[in-house]
Amino acid sequence: MSGKSFIAQLRTRPEKREELIALQTELKKLVFEHEPGALVYELFQSEEDPDLFQCVATFKDDAAFETHMHIDFHDRLVPPVLACLAEDMKLAFYRSLD
Repeated sequence: MSGKSFIAQLRTRPEKREELIALQTELKKLVFEHEPGALVYELFQSEEDPDLFQCVATFKDDAAFETHMHIDFHDRLVPPVLACLAEDMKLAFYRSLD
């Protein structure tokens, strides 16, 4: 096993939907600009429920994931993302199979 991935389910409050999208869009841009170990970072919005999102990220290894968790913009953007949520984020971790 090598890569580390997570899938985060985010349910936003309707009045915070656009703010969440803007924050996650900025986060995605910065991840790809500054984290070479990030292979995937995507936000998906449900077609049936516009307040339901899935954030999917894959990192080449544990070290790349740890970089992501401690990089300065993560600390700046994630708390406001969490403040947009209507309920606790559901987070699950996965390993890539070689």
